[in-house]
Amino acid sequence: MTSATSETSPAPTNANDIPLSIVDFCTVYEGEDAHQSMRNSVELAQHAEKLGIKRIWYSEHHNMKTITSSSPAVLISHIGAHTSTIRLGSGGVMLPNHAPYVVAEQFGTLASLYPNRIDLGLGRAPGTDMNTLGRALRRDAHSAERFPEDIKELQGFLSNSSPIPGVQAVPGTGTNVPIYILGSSMYGASLAAKFGLPYSFASHFAPQHLEAATTYYRDNFTPSEYLDEPYVIAAVNVVGAETPAAADELWERVKRKQVKAFFGRDRYLTDEQVEQILNSFQGQQAIDMLRYSAIGDAETIRQELLDFKETANADELMVSLQATNHQETMTSLDVLAQGWGLGAD
Repeated sequence: MTSATSETSPAPTNANDIPLSIVDFCTVYEGEDAHQSMRNSVELAQHAEKLGIKRIWYSEHHNMKTITSSSPAVLISHIGAHTSTIRLGSGGVMLPNHAPYVVAEQFGTLASLYPNRIDLGLGRAPGTDMNTLGRALRRDAHSAERFPEDIKELQGFLSNSSPIPGVQAVPGTGTNVPIYILGSSMYGASLAAKFGLPYSFASHFAPQHLEAATTYYRDNFTPSEYLDEPYVIAAVNVVGAETPAAADELWERVKRKQVKAFFGRDRYLTDEQVEQILNSFQGQQAIDMLRYSAIGDAETIRQELLDFKETANADELMVSLQATNHQETMTSLDVLAQGWGLGAD
């Protein structure tokens, strides 16, 4: 059994007994560059480790000017060298972009460098626009159709059962890096249930199918050599501040940042244009992507996360800290920790 099997006990009801994790997009905030965003991520991971956050995941994105997590394995290696106990992983590696053998080598290397600290979350989306997908990544248009087979192949390379006679992932073979299926639809839920793997739902930006997907996963879970019982991680946004008023003010700025990211692309939007979009049907659709968001001071966030945990029927919550600069992110983490009873020692 992998380490994932130790996470299958009934979900507790006390806040400080429910594991909290973080997904870090390595955001490049206004006035910063990629180097600074990665320094910020190191600081965030170090502080999260001190507070008792369970894990941090980094997601593969390409051709996005404000996100520098295009190479999760490289980033994880850097963060791992500056931390000592917190689990680190991908949330996720977009497997159809890569040969499973290469992913096994990369995460086998990480598991050898940082034993018992590495997770491998897998997604099937491209993590980018179609132009980048086809012309830069050179990903075949039908590669996502092989996602189930690629997972099995990857599992073989990470175990002692290579799918190709005479070929081993070195390092990688025998590391049995825990694999998590990521998704935002019924597809991922179905696959995770069928394969007997833990499931992570991206409700922080794709809320529509959360309850249906997690319910289906639990009802149809098949125990496997990797996991005895279903295990659900559900992602949720957090906007935390010392007072409710300060959190509401930050939330308004976060919404404007969401509109700029979603509609601005490579063009500048004036404040007036942002306001017009916010008041439009399309703008409200973009904001609805952040539907599952806990906003407020420590006590408010605690209660909203407990409510979300019940809605998602989750064993673990993975938080996306929404902010407009790094200091706001760090403050939000402290408020979250205070509400959850972390770091009190």
